[in-house]
Amino acid sequence: MRLLSVNVGTAHERLIGQRKVLSAIDKRPVDGEVAVQPLGLAGDEQADLSVHGGLGKAVYAYPNEHYAFWRTVRAQAQVSGWDDSLPPGAMGENLTLEGVLEDGLYIGDRLVFPGCVLAVSEPRFPCFKFNAVMGFPQASKLMAQSGFCGSYLAVIEPGTIAAGQSFKLVPGPREVSIRELFRARVRA
Repeated sequence: MRLLSVNVGTAHERLIGQRKVLSAIDKRPVDGEVAVQPLGLAGDEQADLSVHGGLGKAVYAYPNEHYAFWRTVRAQAQVSGWDDSLPPGAMGENLTLEGVLEDGLYIGDRLVFPGCVLAVSEPRFPCFKFNAVMGFPQASKLMAQSGFCGSYLAVIEPGTIAAGQSFKLVPGPREVSIRELFRARVRA
């Protein structure tokens, strides 16, 4: 398991449809070590603290393995070309991970990096801002259908993190996976 990219963004106004909204969904990769604090990564912001951020949702992680799916559906929706890439952070994630998917992450599992420890807390639920950043109105529905939601992480041990690091998955109680919880809440 490996951390491919660390991504941060600042909140700014964005026009979505006919309204201006504050959003920090546009994350960009950063080089070098980044401080991991109880409420998130240094240099990163969350615009709507009612649905993002806080101690339980300090960091958002997304599997790189799902990027091919999103490139394909964006090309099918004709918002990008078939050969266009999506940069790390395009899903709004802080950490682009390799080697761990939603059905292999359970609430309470810990991701142990060389400089910090993060705990899996809950799935991410998409909103209209995700539709806007993906460029087509069915993006949230496709995330719900696919279960490709990623996961929020709480900071257990603050420290630092950097792209390229390997990490260990230390199992928690293993009672409910991110995918199971996501599907149960999406159906409710």
